[in-house]
Amino acid sequence: MSAPPLPSRVAVVEVGPRDGLQNEAARLGIDERVEFCDALVAAGLPVVEVGAFVSPKWVPQMAGSDEVLRRVKRRSGVRLPVLVPNRVGFEAARAAGAREIAVFTAASETFNRKNTNASIAESFSRFAEFVPEAKKEGLWVRGYVSTCFGCPYEGPVDPARVLEVALRLRESGCDEISIGDTIGVAVPTQVHDVMGRLAQALARAALAVHFHDTRGTALANVLAALEEGIAIVDSSAGGLGGCPYAPGASGNLATEDLLYMLQGMGIETGVDLGAVVRASRALALRLGRGLTSRYLQATPE
Repeated sequence: MSAPPLPSRVAVVEVGPRDGLQNEAARLGIDERVEFCDALVAAGLPVVEVGAFVSPKWVPQMAGSDEVLRRVKRRSGVRLPVLVPNRVGFEAARAAGAREIAVFTAASETFNRKNTNASIAESFSRFAEFVPEAKKEGLWVRGYVSTCFGCPYEGPVDPARVLEVALRLRESGCDEISIGDTIGVAVPTQVHDVMGRLAQALARAALAVHFHDTRGTALANVLAALEEGIAIVDSSAGGLGGCPYAPGASGNLATEDLLYMLQGMGIETGVDLGAVVRASRALALRLGRGLTSRYLQATPE
């Protein structure tokens, strides 16, 4: 089967306000988080993940996500998903006005237990408690699959396992499925293999990729995904992020670096790169440190 042409347009999913900030030692206030989200929405990003309805005991950086969600300025056509781990999180998200939610599991049993204190099967049992209700109420549901290319505890992950979990997410009601390289070990040949298999079983339009740049291969992996016809890419402003349950994992692919590459290739995103740069630099001042985005580092202020 020949590969499809590169997408003419890519939807960039901004995960910095959730996946990025949840790994920061500094805890931003509600006002600061709302300001960051508003700046990213104003930059033209079509999806901005604004928070997570998880226990503040385990992820204190996400405390107050209900208020953040209520206060972020909404724009027509822009999705503002929030992460929900269980029925309790869903109820809180719904009460805060969420119209888009995200659930998460993994392709590795050990990682899933470390991350969620549950087996993969138990994760799906939790989803069954609220995802059907969310769908009935018209909510859009995204599913994340972690450790799709490698696990910090189990090593290499069988692509067949990734496919199995992704299919279960689709059957559970997910509208979109994000395939994650949680510890940043993937190389383009693996991306072609995994995403090629998934694209044969699932609609390409419902598949996204989520790469960490731990070993400097994130942009190369994005190109491999584009070559498989995948047109939804997760990224984090400034390169914020990591994973507390994945030792050694560094930040997500930086939104600025992704936008620079896509725009240079003539692929439309509808996002104002300069506006994202300004949002990231303002955030860096609040965090009191520089960010890892190579584009930020190479571009004079």
